Amino acid sequence: MRPLRPWALVLGGLLCAWAGAGAGPAARSYPHSAVLDGAGAYRLRWGRRGSALALRLEVRTRGYVGFGLSASGGMASADIVVGGVERGQPYLQDYFTDENRVLKKDPQQDYHLEYAMENSTHTILAFSRELHTCDTNDKSITESTVRVIWAYHHKDMGEAGQNYHGSNRGTKSLRLLNPEREEVSSASLPYFDLTNKDVPVPDKDTTYWCQMFKIPVQHEKHHVTKVKPLIQKGHENLVHHILLYQCSSNLNDSVLDYGHECYHPNMPDSFLTCETVIFAWAVGGEGFTYPPHVGLSIGTAADPLFVLMEVHYDNPSETEGLIDNSGLRLIYTPVLRKYDAGVIEAGLWVSLFHNIPPGMPEFVSEGHCTLECLEEALGAERPAGIQVFAVLLHAHLAGRAIRMRHFRNGEEQKLLAYDDEFDFNFQEFQYLDEERTILPGDNLVTECHYSTVDRIRMTWGGLSTRNEMCLSYLLYYPRINLTRCASIPDIMEQLQFIGVKEIYRPVRTWPFIIKSPKQYKNLSFMDAMNKFKWSRSEGLSYNQLVLKLPVNVRCSKTDNAEWSIQGMTALPPEIDRPYKTEPVICSSSSCLSCSLFLTLLCIVYITASTIGNTGPFV
Repeated sequence: MRPLRPWALVLGGLLCAWAGAGAGPAARSYPHSAVLDGAGAYRLRWGRRGSALALRLEVRTRGYVGFGLSASGGMASADIVVGGVERGQPYLQDYFTDENRVLKKDPQQDYHLEYAMENSTHTILAFSRELHTCDTNDKSITESTVRVIWAYHHKDMGEAGQNYHGSNRGTKSLRLLNPEREEVSSASLPYFDLTNKDVPVPDKDTTYWCQMFKIPVQHEKHHVTKVKPLIQKGHENLVHHILLYQCSSNLNDSVLDYGHECYHPNMPDSFLTCETVIFAWAVGGEGFTYPPHVGLSIGTAADPLFVLMEVHYDNPSETEGLIDNSGLRLIYTPVLRKYDAGVIEAGLWVSLFHNIPPGMPEFVSEGHCTLECLEEALGAERPAGIQVFAVLLHAHLAGRAIRMRHFRNGEEQKLLAYDDEFDFNFQEFQYLDEERTILPGDNLVTECHYSTVDRIRMTWGGLSTRNEMCLSYLLYYPRINLTRCASIPDIMEQLQFIGVKEIYRPVRTWPFIIKSPKQYKNLSFMDAMNKFKWSRSEGLSYNQLVLKLPVNVRCSKTDNAEWSIQGMTALPPEIDRPYKTEPVICSSSSCLSCSLFLTLLCIVYITASTIGNTGPFV
């Protein structure tokens, strides 16, 4: 090959810069990144670019690189792209797999190569794809969780087909459309850690461990700007979630001496004063950074002094001898922000009154933050409303999708948050694209979709990961005295569905005991529900009934106080005008020939200008 003339290098550089930059500088920026493998060999960078998603793969290989989107996290029915640089020539092909995991070339090529480079250690590929392509072989990219699959090989794709990647593969759940957020450098800011000290994790399926801490920042107001999880190495799957509660300010340092299992009969009384959630982290989530105008207030009389950290350990294999030292790091600043942040727990009160029949491919539960609770609390504290800026959606193993619905005056608003591909092992706060105002008299409904097709007994609301929850944690400002806005469905009407006529009164046992009819006599209501012969049609009828039942309102303040509406009965919202989702606009751009010349010039230019560059990619 003849050496390139200097003018060719210059022209190639200009064309390459133009092709890589697209419509402007934002096209080459990747605000998000994640290492997909444990060895740090495969890094993904990405960012939204209008109606498209731009991606950049940096992989420690000189062979092919594979990337894909999968509903299950496996190879079956996946949307896949494979690329690399072979003998100086770039390649990028759009593939898909069928239900039998057979790899096929997609007739409609929707991934577009923008940049490719290979040095002595790494292959780098930058490409883009429209969010919605109208290609049945492609997976639409939404705000829901995406199960990313990845693979690489030390050899390139040959004419004979794919070289098997072996163990160089994996999956990771991500949220590809999480909004960009303004990061404020925290490198020089002070911090304090709240971590467990050598907690012996019991050899049982589920443990909730509680430890009391005292906030070290006192006497002067500060704002926490970032919270990071500190998960002990190797315990990433053991620590399922961490909640931080504000406790009574009337406690003293004697409560700091030891930790204890939460929700245990011998749990210290001081733990019962800790009802207000001030932060939540769940498995798979990263650190949370507050917006520049909002912070978690600490240091004043109205702020938390004593806090309770609740750690949920998930140990399904009942491994013995585990010792854990996980917790949270709180980074703070004396430079005050405009607003104090608050947290509202919304959804279904965790109890046995929440139940799901077995064998159901889909069952929907709803938890109501009722207009009565929001009318009273917001009307008294913040008539102009509060601004929600992030939401964490929470369920357990049977969860498949969660939606946070918002109603005002009988009209449904745009979804506050949603995850239609919920992953139990990936739960984090979703930043909202735009802050949402919640007004007195609004309704918020946490809608959870479950699948129990692999279960033969009832699934109950409860603390274990094999039980279920249906909760939303709303981060908002300015902080008001409302910590929980939830509901409990009426249990008696649920029991009437299976034929229960009477229970023993007064209720002296829990779960309470059924008196009649004969087939359920002296059974607990849990045993009766399990004894009932559930079919899918019965389950569907039961679901329709439950969604129409009156609910008991839970409307809580800090320090175990309650708003007057607490315990009242309310009805689910009547929907006069349901929200009509905007139609999806597909953009198919399967023709790459228009940019092929520029791409090839770009590769030639980079190859020529990086000869001798054999150092590792950083």
